[in-house]
Amino acid sequence: MNDEAKRKQLRKYKAFATGLFVLMAVIFIITTILQKSNNSHWIGYVRAFAEAAMVGALADWFAVTALFRHPLGLPIPHTNLIENSKQRLGDNLGSFVVGNFLSPQNIRPYIQKLKVSNFVGEWLGKEKSQEVLMKNLSDIVLDVLNKLDDSAVSRFISNRVSEMIDDIKLNKVVGNGISYILEKNDHQRIVTNLSKQIKDYIIENDEMIKDRVKKGSYTFIPAFVDNKIADKIADGLAEFFKEIEEDPQHEVRSLITNKIHEFSVDLKEDPKWEEEFKTIKNGLLKNDKLEEYSNDIWMSIKKTLVKELQEEHSALKTYLSKNLNEFAQNLKTDENLQNKIDHWVRVTAYKYILKNTHQFGNLISTTVGNWQGKELSEKLELEVGKDLQFIRVNGTLVGGLVGLIIYTVAHFFI
Repeated sequence: MNDEAKRKQLRKYKAFATGLFVLMAVIFIITTILQKSNNSHWIGYVRAFAEAAMVGALADWFAVTALFRHPLGLPIPHTNLIENSKQRLGDNLGSFVVGNFLSPQNIRPYIQKLKVSNFVGEWLGKEKSQEVLMKNLSDIVLDVLNKLDDSAVSRFISNRVSEMIDDIKLNKVVGNGISYILEKNDHQRIVTNLSKQIKDYIIENDEMIKDRVKKGSYTFIPAFVDNKIADKIADGLAEFFKEIEEDPQHEVRSLITNKIHEFSVDLKEDPKWEEEFKTIKNGLLKNDKLEEYSNDIWMSIKKTLVKELQEEHSALKTYLSKNLNEFAQNLKTDENLQNKIDHWVRVTAYKYILKNTHQFGNLISTTVGNWQGKELSEKLELEVGKDLQFIRVNGTLVGGLVGLIIYTVAHFFI
């Protein structure tokens, strides 16, 4: 029921209670006039009832009205109670709620009944729910992305990267990387491939090798001798690299491995290499360049995210939807997962509520205290005013009955 309907209902019950008082007043006046010209005993009883009823009606009208305002606008002490005592009312209400509703013994039974996993699993398993969740998440992230200061984000990335890189010794990173490659024997694949490429090149370009041999030969050596020498050189080189390619234990491979190992050790331990890499690092990552890199990275990430979030069937949304489906299915079928989630929710909710009970009390107290006194009175009168009008009605009737009893006792026994 809205406030306007409540006001209409309150006016109706006020009019009823006031009308009953007016009726008693009319009866009192009529019986008073009749009593002067008529000696009938019943008139006295009716008059006594009406008289006492008016007193009861006025007394209860005063009591009810005094809760919300000054009766007749007169600043009588201890009236307009709600407006004058709103802060105390808020404090007491806050203490009452905390003490009677948020105590450990009261909230524990409700917390123990919490089972959110089934509900979440059922809800997430619905296509409509996923669409709503995805849309809301997309809208939130897009709103955040659009409101972010791009230059501030770029500076943040630049500063964090700069701090991280300052502590990194690139020579050790590269040296450790080479050592890792040696441990895994990955360099042997490179040696094998390189040997094959050189062998194939020699075979495919044997004529060029012959020409080179002839050009470097003495003029008095016959051409057939040069050709013979060139063939021997080309075949020998091709065979040599073929041996390296096919023999995993070839001495050249061992020699290459040893040289690479020595180089990796030098990289990690020689101060000269540390300075060399430091110079390279500083050259590549000057502040202006680092900020430029950071800005490019951020804008690329932002552009990709915006595009993915705006497209209805983007790769990101498809990935998220797939994982949501899997999670929802697990929630519905995996009892162990359900128990873990429900236990975590219960423990977290219980601790949070107990930790913040005073905050709930302060919230109620502050909220009530911040209300305008008149506004608070109006709010409460709208909520309970209708029932309070029955106090006026009951006061009228009970007052009349008490007056009638007193009149009867006095008439017969005094």
